Amino acid sequence: MLDFELLRAFVAVAECGGFHRAAERLNLTQSTVSQQIKRLELETKRPLFRRTTRSVALTDDGEMLLGEARRLLQLEEAARQRLEAPRLSGTVRLGVVEEVAEGSLPSALARFAALHRGVKLEVQIGVSMELIEQLNAGLLDVVCAARPPGTTKGRLVSRESLVWAAADTFDLVPGEALPLALYRERSVSREVALAALQDSELTWEIVYTSPSLTGLRAAALAGLAITPLPESTVIAGLRILGAEAGLPRLPDIELAIYEKPRPDKAAAALTAAMLALARGPSRPTI
Repeated sequence: MLDFELLRAFVAVAECGGFHRAAERLNLTQSTVSQQIKRLELETKRPLFRRTTRSVALTDDGEMLLGEARRLLQLEEAARQRLEAPRLSGTVRLGVVEEVAEGSLPSALARFAALHRGVKLEVQIGVSMELIEQLNAGLLDVVCAARPPGTTKGRLVSRESLVWAAADTFDLVPGEALPLALYRERSVSREVALAALQDSELTWEIVYTSPSLTGLRAAALAGLAITPLPESTVIAGLRILGAEAGLPRLPDIELAIYEKPRPDKAAAALTAAMLALARGPSRPTI
């Protein structure tokens, strides 16, 4: 049986590229980490690192072990969290914008469900301001949505560029009103896009509205209009239009998590799972 502490030291050295930084990550001394690697090499009967005075590199056997070690540590962490997690029950009503639903939400829900199998989830997809209003009215427990302009409420998750998107084949016609595809009312991206246009000298016309991200992208892909989108949601067939096209710059859009006053333990646990994912290597999109 391989010792998980030895595997943890091995992964840290491999990812940090040396013993000193690995020791800092693990809050151990460099000599302790070095001894752990020696013990692991004795257990596996294979050299795992090629050491020089200036660098540390994985051997072929070390490369093979690294992937397996990461998987074992992930399984150990998941098992530990399940054992330590409080037994929760009840129902959590979650509201999210569509950009999150097709981005980071599945990972967050999988993490939460693995730890709290007794909690039922009701998920509602909508636009930011409507979801926040429903939270304030007591109809939702947790909301993940874009912050309305000029507000700082909620717990910031991420920040992303909002851009103008249009079909690859779309051409702006000089002298004609700019055709727009926008969410229906109560959308953050709609408000900031219209505010930016009102401060410009452009003429524009709303020719298409939709309650969904899918609908807006369909209009843009069809060449009917341009639309403001979080940069991460610009898909194949669309291109970003900027200052070179004479369009005003759009502000960044911020994703935040909102909770009802005095959330119960199940709702608080879901918020914690979503925030933990946001702090990890993969940032959520909005």
